[in-house]
Amino acid sequence: MRSSRSTVTFSNAFSLLGYRGQLPAGDYDVLVEEELLQGLTFEAFRRTATYLLVLGAGGRTGRCEMRATCESDLNEALSRDRAASRSKNDSEAALSPLEDLK
Repeated sequence: MRSSRSTVTFSNAFSLLGYRGQLPAGDYDVLVEEELLQGLTFEAFRRTATYLLVLGAGGRTGRCEMRATCESDLNEALSRDRAASRSKNDSEAALSPLEDLK
């Protein structure tokens, strides 16, 4: 077995399939566990688990929850986040006219 850790950033509140409610925007650690495939002439690993680490808030500060997810669900949440950010940036409200500098 081996584990790797990476960080993903959400610019907007988001949700994950299988969990109620939304999580706030921010940086989240992702833990991936893989196992070595036996019997091959080369080293190869298979992903066995993916977890999003969610830090507690309010009365749960200092606690960390490992939310089991899968790579495709996490990528889908990141895609929705990017699309939401793009639509905010493309809105008329985001495109305010420049004031004349005199």
